[in-house]
Amino acid sequence: MSPTSLPGTLVGPEWLVTHLDDPDVQVVDIRGYVNTQDLGNGEQRAEYVAAGEEYLAEHIPGSTYVDWTLDITDQDCAVKVQLAKSDLFSTAMSERGVGDATDVVIVDHTGGHFATRLWWALKYYGHDRAAVLDGGFNRWKALGLPLTQAVSEPERRQFTPREHGNLRVDSDGLLAKVRAGDALIVDARDPGQYSGAVRRGARGGHVPSAVNIWAKSLFADDGTWKKDEELQHVLAAGGVKSGMPVITYCNGGVTATAILFALDRIGHGSWANYDGSWNEWGERPELPVVEGSA
Repeated sequence: MSPTSLPGTLVGPEWLVTHLDDPDVQVVDIRGYVNTQDLGNGEQRAEYVAAGEEYLAEHIPGSTYVDWTLDITDQDCAVKVQLAKSDLFSTAMSERGVGDATDVVIVDHTGGHFATRLWWALKYYGHDRAAVLDGGFNRWKALGLPLTQAVSEPERRQFTPREHGNLRVDSDGLLAKVRAGDALIVDARDPGQYSGAVRRGARGGHVPSAVNIWAKSLFADDGTWKKDEELQHVLAAGGVKSGMPVITYCNGGVTATAILFALDRIGHGSWANYDGSWNEWGERPELPVVEGSA
């Protein structure tokens, strides 16, 4: 495998614009939304939406599009937006020009949790050659960098999935960690959902022992990622300690990956995503829940 040309897991538009014609670099656009509706009395309903029409209207030249609600999710799973099984995921990547030796630059609106979701999914399936575009599509457009409506048809490449099961836990695994107390459980949702004041689904609150590190706290006011030193401070203030394993969750295992990305940025090497997150945990009455702030 050839050495990666990526300067790291976070790249700026200034770097990407000079590598658009690099045959070993594939830009993947994964813009999407979680649209919420207020139902009153602290209850919310969430709708998971892709932004494929926005991609067709304008996108970074050479980029391919991934529908985060369909292309990389397990459609047979009762829990929403769970990571696709290896065959579907590898097909999705191969068809978008991502092979074993491809450097992937992932783009969402701001370089946020949809991008980190694909970054985590690639790592889970053994592909470490991936970076997030800092500031995402919005920053790229604001800088007046090239855009196109031409849909790219990249050459199909061989993507070989190699599952890294340690990067993902299920409900039984999380419950075991809660009982053992040997991992830091991080809830990446906003404080209202963490406390139970805001509820999506049958139950509100959080997983017992979980601390709240709101994913939004990882970003600067302009939407770019905070510097690594600032990330270190935010995570440490939330309870992250060197050498202690971290398991993150949110509602659907997507926003939680922003915490994982930040952990990886600061060199914290032991972490995993509870992919089922609150979409599963909150709907299963046999699993324990705590309401109120820690």
